Amino acid sequence: MRLAAIHDFADRSEGLALPSSPIEGYASIVLYDVIIVGGGPAGLAAALTLGRARRRTLLLDNGPRRNAAAAKIYNFVTRDGTPPDAFRELGRAQLERYPKVETQDARVSTIGGSLGAFRVALVDGPTLTAKRVLLCTGMIDERLPLPGFDAVWGTHAYQCPYCHGWEVQDQRWGFLLLPGQEAHALPFAALLRGWTDRVTGFLAEGAALPDAVRDQLAGLGVQLEGAPARLVTEDGALAAVELSTGARVAIDVLYAHPPQRQVELVRALDPELDEQGYVRVDAATGETSIPGVHAAGDLTTRMQAALLAAASGSRTAAAMNLALAMPTAPEQPSATPPGSARSAAGTAG
Repeated sequence: MRLAAIHDFADRSEGLALPSSPIEGYASIVLYDVIIVGGGPAGLAAALTLGRARRRTLLLDNGPRRNAAAAKIYNFVTRDGTPPDAFRELGRAQLERYPKVETQDARVSTIGGSLGAFRVALVDGPTLTAKRVLLCTGMIDERLPLPGFDAVWGTHAYQCPYCHGWEVQDQRWGFLLLPGQEAHALPFAALLRGWTDRVTGFLAEGAALPDAVRDQLAGLGVQLEGAPARLVTEDGALAAVELSTGARVAIDVLYAHPPQRQVELVRALDPELDEQGYVRVDAATGETSIPGVHAAGDLTTRMQAALLAAASGSRTAAAMNLALAMPTAPEQPSATPPGSARSAAGTAG
């Protein structure tokens, strides 16, 4: 269903009087049980769960796609090898059978209000209200200041071998170790050795490993090199890492974990974050430190994959449905730290 057809909602609005204007007065009327911000795997799965529970749900999505550079989604049962855009199109198509679920390509400008009466304002659109809000905005990957990195990100440079490992197995793999990531060097290198026995680690400027770890990596057959100066490509494919010394190390694939940040909408809402910068949520309900605002998917964890995000969205939506079903749900939040919703500015991611 489309937001433009909002007046058709009068027939199923449980007696609510709709305003005469498609914009005026929306802020004072609770139209939705849940508004979902972000239409990737987490948001789509949440909308499906809520639709099947007959909850009045609006899915909003009009931000940049984090996996836009990836050709396909892998390691997702029944959807292994599906292009990201096709995945979203199929997900939306499957939502059409549920009459209380609406989808809209719209950007969110602000979120305000509180539990039971959140106000979600759209860019160039109305302000809508909902009893609860679900954030599925994902994360923003910072681009590394490494010449050539942007050209291969998502095609020959990846984060996750489970998502992009099988297709490049037994090739020459490298991994980039940034300062602060030293504790992950040994387990990540050992993990990569399951796909190829040709693994090289590159220590970025400022990254250092103790001799004991270096010895363990050598025992695994992992070669260690110094700081990369740039990535060398040939015919659009990654060919080598050029070191600051000028030497070149031939590789076909590079794994890296660039810093991540929350989208502006989440930063402005200012929920409590964990030590790594991910939104802290209640393990059972997915509720943030702001009562009535839930979060699911990549913005809540470093364990990021399409399948995991979808599972998170479905689980959180089920908890939200239960909260909505409880007689005290509009007044009593779940067992999360106290807080109140703030006005927030940003866009859906």
